Amino acid sequence: MTTRIGLVSDTHIPESQKQLWPQVYKAFEDVDCIFHGGDVHDLALLDSFEEIAPIYCARGNGEDGTGGRPVQPEDPRVRYSWVLDVEDLRVGLTHYISVDEGGPNFTLKKSIDMYFPDETLDVIVFGDTHVELIKTVNGILCVNPGSPTYPHNYDTTYGTLGFLDIDGDSASASVWQITDSGIEPFDWDATPPWQKR
Repeated sequence: MTTRIGLVSDTHIPESQKQLWPQVYKAFEDVDCIFHGGDVHDLALLDSFEEIAPIYCARGNGEDGTGGRPVQPEDPRVRYSWVLDVEDLRVGLTHYISVDEGGPNFTLKKSIDMYFPDETLDVIVFGDTHVELIKTVNGILCVNPGSPTYPHNYDTTYGTLGFLDIDGDSASASVWQITDSGIEPFDWDATPPWQKR
């Protein structure tokens, strides 16, 4: 039986807006658990997710006082990195990952060495960039669901969320665009709505 994980990151609540779009909660109604890639800001948001499904959250710079934001307290649902066995796969969750090679200090290997030492991962879910991404690098499926509120760091508007589906030793990911009426598959080839504003 397939395990479905709801993916969200960089919600920036209440910085982006007072409440998260209700479409996000609706989209996650039938998931088995939720991964948040960090930059929640106010950890009270995790309580809303936990009413739907178990929540695992990466600690991002938005929880550590960057830019004068309040430092968020310790919370058992929040860690700098998680490693979870989901069906037959090992899945990592953290905030910062270098997927595109950016010199010797910005590589996927360097990120894994920092956040997942001595781990062999099949999937990594992350956030930080606010840019949606599904890419296999060195045999690892790397997934960033983007931001539901600040897509590509634009001003507050409908952004994206994602899903990770795991069936035995097989994983697939998808990204979805938030709309007025719910969500729809993200069109990777179209001009995204936030660029049309």
